[in-house]
Amino acid sequence: MADPLKSHQLAAHPAAGLALAWHHHLLGGRRRSPHTVRAYVATAHRLISFVSEHAGGPVNGQALADLKAADLRAFLTRRRAEGLGNSSAARELSAIRGFLAFAAAEEGREAGIPKLKGPKRPRSVPRPIAPDEAVALAEDVAEDAAEPWIAARDFAVLMLLYGSGLRVAEALGLTGAVLPLGETISVTGKRSKTRIVPLLAPVKSAIEHYAALCPYALGTAEPLFRGARGGPLNGELVRRAVRKARVRLGLSDRTTPHALRHSFATHLLGRGADLRSLQELLGHASLSSTQIYTAVDTAYLLDVYRNAHPRA
Repeated sequence: MADPLKSHQLAAHPAAGLALAWHHHLLGGRRRSPHTVRAYVATAHRLISFVSEHAGGPVNGQALADLKAADLRAFLTRRRAEGLGNSSAARELSAIRGFLAFAAAEEGREAGIPKLKGPKRPRSVPRPIAPDEAVALAEDVAEDAAEPWIAARDFAVLMLLYGSGLRVAEALGLTGAVLPLGETISVTGKRSKTRIVPLLAPVKSAIEHYAALCPYALGTAEPLFRGARGGPLNGELVRRAVRKARVRLGLSDRTTPHALRHSFATHLLGRGADLRSLQELLGHASLSSTQIYTAVDTAYLLDVYRNAHPRA
């Protein structure tokens, strides 16, 4: 990895050795990608150079330990003046915290990292997929399955994500206790909060078909969705199957299992659902988390307009 600063500039700073040790720690102990390691260690070197300018001399571990929140703010202010955006500044601050914690541990000290609030990152707007694409995706994943019961399982899981707006972990966290199915099911979401979500007839039918074909006993304390060997179904298998299916169908990269949940929310909102009801269905702790879907709906309508209007 090339040093972000010239070697003769770094040699004067004992703290450069800490940055090098952090490089090895990230690449080996933490198994971070080379790209991430380069970016994080470059931040460490920039911080060392910045502190050197203010201290008027070589920087060592003690100088790093003595940094205050005002010092980090000054560093970030300079980086922002160099054109760093909010998201990049947040990553820069994360790298600084990691480096200071590592440097303190290397010297046998507790990390006294100054508390500093990071810049706000713009909330990205999730992009929905069309209803026919959601169903086609579930059908294609099922057709690619090795056995009929696995095909029924995969179809049921994906229909549950789209038809009831569940997160992948929530769907895979269901147990046989939901059987026999009614018009609703109880779901345990983030922070162990439970909520009631409705089951559309096609979703209910898909789950019942899977349950009838599943070769494993679906006891009340056992996972509802099973892996090929009978253990809990792994979420990565669901994501992998969707990645393959979207390539076969020519769908965009945004077509993921979680996009099915976004699509559920967007399509309900587009048909007149109010935000409070949508908040309950999605299991959001605050209404602000749900309000992002108003932007989603606008973006979806714009996509439809641009694709359909002859003069768009």
